[in-house]
Formats: sequence, C-alpha cells, structure tokens
Amino acid sequence: MAEGLLRDMAGDQFEVYSAGTHPSIVHPNAIAVMEEIGIDITGHSSDGIDPYLNIGIDTVITVCDNANKSCPTFPGEAEHIHWSIPDPFSGWDLNPDQLTSFRECRELIKKKIRGFIANTN
Repeated sequence: MAEGLLRDMAGDQFEVYSAGTHPSIVHPNAIAVMEEIGIDITGHSSDGIDPYLNIGIDTVITVCDNANKSCPTFPGEAEHIHWSIPDPFSGWDLNPDQLTSFRECRELIKKKIRGFIANTN
C-alpha cells in the first residue's frame, strides 16, 4: 500500500521501490482498499531487500516494527525513516470484515506520506 500511495501522491518526485523482509504476494484486502481510492496495485509485488542494497537508495522507509528490526543497513548515506504502523494482516482470506483494519492502515500511511513529502520540498 505504501508504494502505491507514495507513487500516487508524489508523482514523479521520487523513484519508488518496495521490498519486504518476508516477500510474498500483495494481500487481496490491500488491493481492495486501494481500489476504493482509485489506486491499482494489482501489478505490485513484494520483493526481497537484497536486490536494492547496492543501487544507491538514499532514503529507506520502514512501515512496521518487524521490518524496522530486521531491515539491513543500506550502504552509503541512506537515511532510515521508521513509521510504526500496525500490520493489518490477520490471514490470507479476502474477508470484508478485515477491510476496516486495512483502511485504517492505508489512512495512517497516507498521513505519514503527506508529512514526508512536505518535509522534502
């Protein structure tokens, strides 16, 4: 969700990559709540971190506490920003009852991205 939101909100201001400490598919509930606001993340993937370690990334943002604990140190002067956002994951089912936690997560990420963009201008 963070990748889709940052791409949408910042336009071409940043080159955006997304990686996870436990790569997997994008959750169907994440796709559903992003579609609600007109952002299509069906083509997104959850990649591993290793391919991104040596490509010159200057800002790394972790969005959950587990990722922050296990995120490797990026070489160079990469700034590390951490946003402690509760993980909405509670299983792989596309369950409408779980959409509320995904919406709350989406809105928290949007708020953090707004502040991030404002501070980089």
